[in-house]
Amino acid sequence: MASFQKRGLTWRAIVRRAGETRSATFSTKAEAVGWAAKTESAIISGKNGKVPDKPFADLLQHYLENVSVHKRSARWEQFRINVLLRDPLSQVSLQRLSASDFAAWRDRRLRVVSAASVRREWNLLTHACTLAVREWKWLESNPMRDVRRPEEPPPRDRLFSCWEIEAILTALGFEDGVRPDTVSARVGCALLFALETGMRCGEICALNSDDLTETVAEVRKGKTRAATRRTPLSPYARELLKLLEGESGSVFRLQTSQVDALFRKARDRCGIVDLHFHDSRATAITRLARKLDILSLARMIGHRDIKMLQIYYRESAEDLAERL
Repeated sequence: MASFQKRGLTWRAIVRRAGETRSATFSTKAEAVGWAAKTESAIISGKNGKVPDKPFADLLQHYLENVSVHKRSARWEQFRINVLLRDPLSQVSLQRLSASDFAAWRDRRLRVVSAASVRREWNLLTHACTLAVREWKWLESNPMRDVRRPEEPPPRDRLFSCWEIEAILTALGFEDGVRPDTVSARVGCALLFALETGMRCGEICALNSDDLTETVAEVRKGKTRAATRRTPLSPYARELLKLLEGESGSVFRLQTSQVDALFRKARDRCGIVDLHFHDSRATAITRLARKLDILSLARMIGHRDIKMLQIYYRESAEDLAERL
């Protein structure tokens, strides 16, 4: 609670909150009231000027060990944080951390990576700083609020072409109708399965034999069955799964790191430029949009916000013209 005492021509403000007592003298009551409000708010929120004398690297490491490990994207966040730990930003003391430090980091990163990559790292840093303010009390405010965010780049319009699919499958050693016994061949099978279902690489690698019925795959969003979506399987997707029958546990027996590395090697051997495994999701959505209505498609893909489909739907104007 705050109280005010008039002493001659001055006003004394006294704040008592959470076992702390602070006081100050001002020339006007308005100044005293304003100071009291800020001081009381600071005490309540734990902003007592006690920002720890630690480098920003400690905050990032704390975030990695206590937040990132619980996310599905833990592997990628660990990679991004390791990159951040090598940047001069990580050595700035939390007591001196300011918006200019993040602006300098942004400009350095934009010289070596795309704006899209910087925006992903930006999201991680913003969340870490927000937690440092609200929960850990390591910062008094989030300095990133005062820094200009890189502009969002135009959405990708890349799709798999038929010849690119065939070339990559050949490079991976996958033959249609033949059981994929090598890791590379299973990556090829996973690619075809992604093109049929629109499932993400991580979802495919996490697919378990217990998650499958004859016509549906239960895609787990978390570690429990409470967070799942049911993805219908096309006849060809079912044929691909039959090639993998006989194994219990993981269906494809792949790690996301294996898929990423082997896909890139096969793509590069084929001389294909600017194509990612994740583009299979956009390719699948663009194809499925010709068969399913928008609500059914959003449910199958797992988008709660239908606007997200606009990012992945990449049919060209020329193809649309042919359908008119």
